[in-house]
Amino acid sequence: MIRTISNTVAIALLVAVASGQPAYAGSKVYVGSQIASSRQVSMDRIDHATWNVILRKYVDTDGMVDYRALHASSTDVRAIDGYLQTLSAANPQARASRDSQLAFWINAYNAVTVRGILREYPTSSIRNHTAKLYGYNIWKDLQLYVGGQPYSLEQIEHEVLRKMGEPRIHFAIVCASIGCPRLLNEAYVTDRVQQQLDTNARDFFARSQNFHYDQAGRRFHLSSILSWFDEDFGSNQAAQLRTIAAWLPSDAARQAAMQNAVRVSFLDYNWNLNEQATSRTAGR
Repeated sequence: MIRTISNTVAIALLVAVASGQPAYAGSKVYVGSQIASSRQVSMDRIDHATWNVILRKYVDTDGMVDYRALHASSTDVRAIDGYLQTLSAANPQARASRDSQLAFWINAYNAVTVRGILREYPTSSIRNHTAKLYGYNIWKDLQLYVGGQPYSLEQIEHEVLRKMGEPRIHFAIVCASIGCPRLLNEAYVTDRVQQQLDTNARDFFARSQNFHYDQAGRRFHLSSILSWFDEDFGSNQAAQLRTIAAWLPSDAARQAAMQNAVRVSFLDYNWNLNEQATSRTAGR
């Protein structure tokens, strides 16, 4: 179940705008629930099987989602809500393996995002629901309870996953857009998360929307993700290219990256919804 709590603060907003300070006033939307500490468990014990079933059923091998069919299935929407309840039972402070934590938080980000899109569906882009000044911002206001505390999508990404020092998370968490990495059509799981991260990293760079090597012009055209989060891949271009080299689709590209022998430019990002074409046309 999704719960919405109104938090309209018009006077504070006007003061903030007048002072030139950023102001955010939207309705918080909570998923999952506050689980008593006595019922919380390690992330090692969280079962992602329900999420795996949903992904297998509604996501294709390119990471495109049949939102229309999923939205129409009250049973499967309830299943997602049940899975989010399962995630709420995790205790972030309890001892857990790093791989369990990676799988947990990646799945959490993706499941919350999908649930947030279903709440707004039909929609053409997540950017339709990311108010910058006033109103609901899905990245800030949609929050999952974990261990009794609410986590927004921004917090999961920036305060949890990025701090784990694993750059491949940028090829695994999906903001429901075509420009994102593909949404893997299986849940990330502890015993395979390293392999899954590598698989999706290679898939990411194999797609022309994310990477193109102009060998004659000695230039890499990279997804904007590599610009937005460049520091996660290294302190300078040479280090960043060395980091991504192993995931590039050709020997020539890998060699150029290792030698820092290219200039870099960034591709336009496609914010259109990552919706299956049949789902889009069937909804019209």
